[in-house]
This record gives sequence, structure tokens and C-alpha cells, in this order.
Amino acid sequence: MEQVKLIWDFRGPSALHIAKHHVKHLKEFITLESLENTFCNTEQLTEMHHIAFMIIDKEKMDFIREQLKPNRGQLYKP
Repeated sequence: MEQVKLIWDFRGPSALHIAKHHVKHLKEFITLESLENTFCNTEQLTEMHHIAFMIIDKEKMDFIREQLKPNRGQLYKP
């Protein structure tokens, strides 16, 4: 099954802290909605640009995008 990486961008000196905090909320959402085949984490793109991301099955993309409003997304290949 195809998967999608939904991405939330955070920039500035507090970007890492904010991205880590956002992941806590993403994990709460995963638990609340009983989502399977889903995980999330943070990633550093530059010193001042971090992202929080969630990997989901493509079929769930519309529902999650409506609920969580990511900044962007891309196809995910492990």
C-alpha cells in the first residue's frame, strides 16, 4: 500500500522544541483515532528549520489532512 508523509514546518531558534511538542499531539491523535500503520517523528532540515511528520496510508490522507492541516505532503518510500 502506498504511504504519504504529511509535514508540518517549523522555523526559527525554537523550531526543534516546537516540532517535538507537535509530535506529542500527533501521537495523541494516532491513539485517539486508533490509526494503524502510522508513525511520526521530527527531522532537522537546517539549524533553523525542523519538521514534524506523520507517515500514513494514502487512503487515510484526506481525513487526516482535513483534521490536522499539514503544511505539505509527499509520497513516502521507506
